[in-house]
Amino acid sequence: MDEQVTETRRRCAVAVLGGPTVVVDIAGHRIVVDPTFDPPGPHAYLTKTAAPAVDAAALGRVDLVLVSHDQHLDNFDDAGRALALAAPRVLTHPGAARRLGSPAKGLAPWETVELDGLRVQAVPAVHGPVDGDRDDSGHVNCEVTGFVLSGDGLPTVYISGDNASLATVSKIAHTVGAIDVAVLFVGAARVPPKQDGRPLTLTSARAAAAAEVLAPRLVVAAHLDSWAHFTEGIEDVAAAFHDAGIADLLDRTPHGRWTDLEYLVGG
Repeated sequence: MDEQVTETRRRCAVAVLGGPTVVVDIAGHRIVVDPTFDPPGPHAYLTKTAAPAVDAAALGRVDLVLVSHDQHLDNFDDAGRALALAAPRVLTHPGAARRLGSPAKGLAPWETVELDGLRVQAVPAVHGPVDGDRDDSGHVNCEVTGFVLSGDGLPTVYISGDNASLATVSKIAHTVGAIDVAVLFVGAARVPPKQDGRPLTLTSARAAAAAEVLAPRLVVAAHLDSWAHFTEGIEDVAAAFHDAGIADLLDRTPHGRWTDLEYLVGG
C-alpha cells in the first residue's frame, strides 16, 4: 500500500509515525498507540529529536488510544495526553487508568475487552532488565502493558510496549498462540542513571530473538528514533534480522505510510 496516513481509513493496516507512536486501522476502528505529538526539544530529562511524520490533526477521528504507560514522556507526551483524553476510549494498565481518569480503563495482564468485532487483550511487559531496580509497586522502571488485538477473521497483532524481556515474549507466545503481526518497541533505550545504563527496551538482537519466538508473518519496528536516548535504529534492527536469517519478516515502510495487513485478513 505505502500510502500516506490521512483521516481516510483502511480496512486493515498499520503505520509507524515516529518514536513509539503507531496507528492501526482494524475492524472499523482507528487506534493510536502511545501518542507522542509534541515538537522536538527538551522534555524533562529526555530530548526529542524529531516530530512525528503525521500530525495528530491529520488522523481525523480516533476511536481508541492504547497507552503502554503514562509515566515517561517518550511514550506519552503532553500533546499525546490531550489526544488520548479527547478520545472516546483509552485502554492502559490499572495504575495509568487511575492517574488519567475518564475515559481510561485499566486492564490487568491477560484481561480482555470486546469492542465491536475486535478483542483487545492486555499482556505483560518488563521495562528493563529483570534484575533491575523496582518501583514501589514492584515493577522494573515502571508499570507497563503490551496489547494483543484479535477477532474473527482478523490478523492477531501483538504490540509489545516498552518490554525488554524475552521470557515475557515467550510467555505471551505460549499463552496467546499464533501471532500474525508483531509490533516491537526496540531502540535499546538507555538512560544512564537508570538500571546502570542497561537497555530498557529490546535491543536489535533481542528483537530478532523475540521474532523467532513469536514466529509472526510480519514484524513492524517502532520506538527506535525521534528521541536521543534510543541508541539503535532501523539499520541495526535490519542487520540483526539479517544475521538471524529472518530479514524477510521485517517491514521497512517509511514512517507515516501505511503497511497493508489486508492479505492477512481471514488468513
